[in-house]
Amino acid sequence: MKKTFNFRFIDAPPKTVVELTNASEDTVKSIQILTVFLQYKETSGGGPSHAHIRFDGVKSMQPGQETVLSHRTWINGRPADGDHDQMERLKLIAGQANPYALDISWEDPQGKMRFQRIPVGN
Repeated sequence: MKKTFNFRFIDAPPKTVVELTNASEDTVKSIQILTVFLQYKETSGGGPSHAHIRFDGVKSMQPGQETVLSHRTWINGRPADGDHDQMERLKLIAGQANPYALDISWEDPQGKMRFQRIPVGN
């Protein structure tokens, strides 16, 4: 099955950002990446989440269009400053499991909601 979106992480100091590319031949609308809840680092086995990353939505993307998604890390219910951004935890590391996923939803040209899951994380 052909993927609608390709992605990559871009190091844009002081933080890392996600770039999405519409790899389809259609204009897509209402693109959202669901909030990624991060495992609690100090608890073996994961434990409850105290940090999560929220992404801003995109109204539409033309075929082949690339866009950098804005995001915000929240820790203990409060927005984190740039020094505590957690996007690095979503980067892929060869040979390691991918405990997180970018769950993307969008509306296709026929008005149907579609979904794509991209495993990420370290």
